[in-house]
Amino acid sequence: MTGSDSRGNVRVGLTDVRRLEEAVAELRARDYRYGGGSCAEAIEARLPDAAELLNGTMRDAVLVRLCTVVADLYNLAGWTSFDEDRPAAALTAFARALELAVEAGNHDLQANIRYRTGRLHLHYGAVDAALAEFAQGREAARRARSPRAQAILSANQAWAYAKKADVAAALTYLRRARTEFAAADETEVSPWAAFFGANDMAAMAGTVHGELAMVVDVRHGRDGIRALTDAIAGYGPDMTRSRGLTVIWLATVHALDGDLDVAARTGQEAIELAGALRSPRTRQRLRTLLAAARRFPGDAHAREIVDRIDELPH
Repeated sequence: MTGSDSRGNVRVGLTDVRRLEEAVAELRARDYRYGGGSCAEAIEARLPDAAELLNGTMRDAVLVRLCTVVADLYNLAGWTSFDEDRPAAALTAFARALELAVEAGNHDLQANIRYRTGRLHLHYGAVDAALAEFAQGREAARRARSPRAQAILSANQAWAYAKKADVAAALTYLRRARTEFAAADETEVSPWAAFFGANDMAAMAGTVHGELAMVVDVRHGRDGIRALTDAIAGYGPDMTRSRGLTVIWLATVHALDGDLDVAARTGQEAIELAGALRSPRTRQRLRTLLAAARRFPGDAHAREIVDRIDELPH
């Protein structure tokens, strides 16, 4: 419990750390389910008190664990800021998270922070910056001896190379991600990486093929339909945002391939989920579906998709 020593310094114990870990877990669950806008203010309110604990008096083992959870809180602050379309605030939070993760000597968390920073760059079109973050993240994951963290980084490297229209590199990294994921230990999953299960591996595979369909050849999208469908079927209400992002890709792939009636049906769910989530990032990702539908200006289903997306608040 928090108290004071004879010199008035705040004493920090494992109870304080566990309480903060539980709070971060609750906030992360809310983010996955409802979007960053549902918990960003609560996270920001937590940060000052959490950071102040680092100035207290504690055993070395407690300090390492405290640095880790405060780093994870900043990591979550960065992710929710990104989800709210506040990239500058997100990058500031990620930078502080990384400093604390380094201080804690936690390579697995460093890998996760690098992954999330890379995802931000990827979203805003800075593909080379994203690849640089993913590469540093892979090195941290290697030091952590974490196949799951390596799989997350490899899958996102595959996506980045798909954006660069590098088919060979994209598919090579995707194969590596699948191999690493298969080697991951299901019994030892860090809270910041626990989201990346079989559904997410499938979603990333579908995303890579969908991106290649957008920028190289629509035929690549057909290779991702099964993976996207499997991922969507596996997502429950606790992962609403992930489901929404994956449904967007499935609708996009069908639209690119000219299956516009299927794209319209699938797109309806994607648009509804994007509208319900407090996640501007998810609504921005509808641009891929919008671009795909606009390739068929004479089709009624395509016009329906365009009209529905245009009606969403920005």
